Amino acid sequence: MSDPIDNPQTPATSSPKRKPRVSLAIATAFGLGYIPKAPGTFGSLAGAALYAAILYYFPLAAIAGKLPGTKDRVVWMSWTELPALIVVAVIGVWAASRAEKILAKKDPQCVVIDEVSGQQLAYLFSLTLLNWKYLLLGFILFRVFDIWKPFPARQAESLPGGLGIMADDWIAGICAALGLWIARALGL
Repeated sequence: MSDPIDNPQTPATSSPKRKPRVSLAIATAFGLGYIPKAPGTFGSLAGAALYAAILYYFPLAAIAGKLPGTKDRVVWMSWTELPALIVVAVIGVWAASRAEKILAKKDPQCVVIDEVSGQQLAYLFSLTLLNWKYLLLGFILFRVFDIWKPFPARQAESLPGGLGIMADDWIAGICAALGLWIARALGL
C-alpha cells in the first residue's frame, strides 16, 4: 500500500489517510520547520515575531495613555497576547499530534509550533513590552532552556502525542519568563 502522504488520490472518505496539508503547515510553522539548519530557532523567531506584531498593532501605551504599570500590562495582555497564545497552543497540540502520526516519528524535528508557543509564553508570563533588549534576552533564554530542558521539561516530553511535544517548550517558556523577571529586577 502506498504512503498516504505521497498519494493525493486517497479517497476523501478515509480522512485519516488524506494528505494533511493544514496540520503539517501549522505544525511546521508554515514551512519554517523544513529549514535544514536549526529549525527550532526559526520557530522561536516566529513566536517572537508574532508576539512583537501583536504588541506593535495593539500598543499598550496608546491604550493606557501613560507609561504602563504592572496592573495595566496584565489587563492589556489578557485581552491581546493571551488569546493569541491560547489559540496557538490549542491548535499546536492538535497539529503536532497529527504530524507525529503522519510522519510516524516521536517529536519530529520539523514540528516547530511548540517553539512558537513556548516563545510566546516566555514573553507573556514576563509581561515583556516592545523593547528589543527584552525581546532578544527572552529569545536567548528560551532557546537555552529549550535545548537544556530543565526539570520537569524532559519528563513532560513523555506525555502523549502533541501534548508531549508542546509541554516541554511551555516549561522552557516559563523558565525564560522567570529569567526575564530576574533581569528586570536587576535593572538590566
